[in-house]
Amino acid sequence: MSNVYKKLELVGSSREGVDDAIHRAIEKASESIRNLDWFEVKEIRGWIDDGQVQHTQVTLQVGFRLDD
Repeated sequence: MSNVYKKLELVGSSREGVDDAIHRAIEKASESIRNLDWFEVKEIRGWIDDGQVQHTQVTLQVGFRLDD
């Protein structure tokens, strides 16, 4: 059996760090997208204030299987 996938770009953000930003993006996407199978981190950014990391943003692509 062969599958066809579609890719979407998401941006997750968190004050807790990269891992939390990834989890937030995927959890939110899974509320409205079926068959999520994989993700790939494309970019990591952050906001610094007074020498401290305040916020992290992670851009990722997610792949999901299209229904037959």
